[in-house]
Amino acid sequence: MKVCRTKQELKRELKERRKGGYSLGLVPTMGFLHEGHASLLRRARAENDIVVLSIFVNPLQFGPNEDFDRYPRNEAKDLAIAAEQGADLVFAPTVEEMYPSKPLTNLKVEHITERLCGASRPGHFDGVGVVVSKLFHLTAPDKAYFGMKDAQQAAVIEQMVLDLDFDLEVVKCDIVREPDGLALSSRNVYLTAEQRQQAVVLSRTLAAAEGWLQDADLTIEDVMAKVRDAIEEAEQAVIDYAELLHYPSLEEIDPGMRTAATEGQLIMALAVKFGATRLIDNQLYAWERG
Repeated sequence: MKVCRTKQELKRELKERRKGGYSLGLVPTMGFLHEGHASLLRRARAENDIVVLSIFVNPLQFGPNEDFDRYPRNEAKDLAIAAEQGADLVFAPTVEEMYPSKPLTNLKVEHITERLCGASRPGHFDGVGVVVSKLFHLTAPDKAYFGMKDAQQAAVIEQMVLDLDFDLEVVKCDIVREPDGLALSSRNVYLTAEQRQQAVVLSRTLAAAEGWLQDADLTIEDVMAKVRDAIEEAEQAVIDYAELLHYPSLEEIDPGMRTAATEGQLIMALAVKFGATRLIDNQLYAWERG
């Protein structure tokens, strides 16, 4: 496995390795890898001749009061996981390498960034768009792999790929969870023991919501009230957002609509703080009524 620190080194390695017309899968990450990232690498390994992992904590997607400086980092562990999962190349640049000067180009995907994390973290997805587009240009992947824990990010990137004619497939991979249901996240290390225990309320509420959405006597507003009540039973939980939307458009649903009238693919998306730690989770529900 080769570790590349510069864009030129990465391009040189890829040019040599792709002479045979080999397919390439890209797994973009911010490092501090866990089993969720490992599952992306395994799928990329199974579907491509060459697998590239990027490790880069992107400052453009962090707000001024967010956790860029303290975001967890452990490159030695990351490289060990990458090697174990069969990555061929790891691109691990510095901020100065990725952004030699302050970028003057902005990349904004409208509409689907206006809700959920886009509303509570202004500019976040603009920064995601810039760094992901740079990685796509640098590696020219056939497939790029993203976990569905951040389903809004996956929708934004799919729209960007469509609108800008990137010649690649966005592969969305299932959320990987702990045995008790907590979605794996690099930020889970911030949780105290008590917060970690309470955080399972997210996955439990998402599972319960599927049943509530099948109760024809309830409206969407009724379901969302149940969702908020269930989350707030956890003493330290503070809701940032809890929304039910169409997916991937993230269009709103009339809160007065009966659940029996909903159809297509819906997403229940949650962002909840436990102390200073903000966790996100979601579940997709898909059905045809009739």
